Amino acid sequence: MCDTKSILMVGVGGQGILLASKLLTRGLVEHGYDVKMSEIHGMSQRGGSVSAHIRYGEVVHSPVIGPGSADILVSFETMETYRWLGYLKQGGKVIMNHYMLPSAPILSGQADYPVSIADEVMGQADTLAIDALELIRDLHAPRSINMVLLGALVRQAGLEDIDWVELIRSAGKPRFAEANIKALQIGLNCKE
Repeated sequence: MCDTKSILMVGVGGQGILLASKLLTRGLVEHGYDVKMSEIHGMSQRGGSVSAHIRYGEVVHSPVIGPGSADILVSFETMETYRWLGYLKQGGKVIMNHYMLPSAPILSGQADYPVSIADEVMGQADTLAIDALELIRDLHAPRSINMVLLGALVRQAGLEDIDWVELIRSAGKPRFAEANIKALQIGLNCKE
């Protein structure tokens, strides 16, 4: 076993963060880790911020990841990456889906989406920036971006020895299984 590791998954409601976090948690538990997870849904059904805190190791006492303590920040949306960057520990890793989902103030014209935000994140932290939607375009399964990000996380965290394919088959909806497995494989192959 190892020291406690902390993974923070963030994004916007409807991006599949909760499914990805539940698969991650289940895989870690089945692999013998003590795991604690906490989800914050917020206004997720209205495009609001969603986060999942996952901590694992030999003994874990709390699921809460405080500022400056996440080993890996996995973000499904660019602005959310920036919003949660303060939770990353010094020397931590960011996995950022290079995808912009405008919030209500941006859609209504009250604010502009800061286009340089991805560059700011990459300038502040060790970042693997991927365009998950583009990577799975040929799968015709846009809802599988969460599996691309899960695959990238699995690789970055060194968790490849867990049977993720079986987890996807047993935990998800059967009609999405094959696309999700292919998307996971694409994520596993994402490199710096």
